This record gives sequence, structure tokens and C-alpha cells, in this order.
Amino acid sequence: MSSKEYLIEILKENNVFKEGTFTLASGKESNYYIDMKKAITEPEILSTIAELISTEISNDNIDKIAGPALGAVPIATAVSLKSNIPLLMIRKEKKGYGTSKLIEGELNKGDSVIVVEDVTTTGGSLLKAIKAIEDNGGIVKKAFTVVDREDGATNLFKSENIDFEPLISVNEFF
Repeated sequence: MSSKEYLIEILKENNVFKEGTFTLASGKESNYYIDMKKAITEPEILSTIAELISTEISNDNIDKIAGPALGAVPIATAVSLKSNIPLLMIRKEKKGYGTSKLIEGELNKGDSVIVVEDVTTTGGSLLKAIKAIEDNGGIVKKAFTVVDREDGATNLFKSENIDFEPLISVNEFF
């Protein structure tokens, strides 16, 4: 059985913490970066994340697992495989060719969905993905992030009445 402590241990072993000067997706400057793109290319990390989330949702009657592109798609895929629940992929914007879909996968009106993310700072990117699901008839039951940088996401989701669950917070990581 995987645990939060084990996840922290293998993230540290894989050197996902970088020090320096970084601009985050939120536009904020930071003196550290959590390189989850590197982390989620490692099968043991991905498997551990999938097990933790799948265990958490096992009794929740979830219809779909969703992940915004790019970083959350491998996580959502791993959770989908572990839980045997179909996958949705949320694009950052509609593509200008083919089917021009914002959401890839079969989202039915009234589907219960969980959304996963790799790292949250303010929560803006994750909220955008949640709104896309809701705008297309899905019901978001819970949002998960692997690492919450504790920079506003929790308060944002609380104000939006969205159940938000970080697997680990940045303070637990350090």
C-alpha cells in the first residue's frame, strides 16, 4: 500500500525540487520549482500517485477521471488504469482542426468527475479545467493535486465550493 510518506520519499529521491529563479504558470516568481513533469515520467512515482488517488475515490461512484494538458494527463491516465474508470483530457484551448474539441473522451451530462493536477500554485489552471467540465455537463466531485505550493489554491477552491485535496503540500515536502 502506497503512502504519502512514500510519495514524498520517492519525489525527493528523484530530485524534483529545484532551486533558482523560476516563473510559474501563474506568472509568479519563485526561488524554487517542483519539477513534476520529470517526476511523472517515472513509473514508480506515477503508480504511487495513481494508487493514492484510486484508493481515495474507490467508494465515490466516479464516472470519469479528468486531467488538464499537459502535466496531468499521465496522472489521469494512471488513475484511470488503476481504477478502471474512463479518462477525459482537457485541452488548454480548443484545437483549430479536426473535431475542435476542448475535452477529449466521452463526457456525458451528469457524469461524476474527479480532476487531477500535478502542481497547484494559485489553482487557476485547475479551475479552468473544472469549469470546462461543468460547462459541458459534468459534475466535478473532487479535485486532486499531487503537490500544492500553498499559494492560494486551497482558498480559491473553498470559495468555489470545490472539494480540493492535495496529496502533499509543499511544507510537507520540505
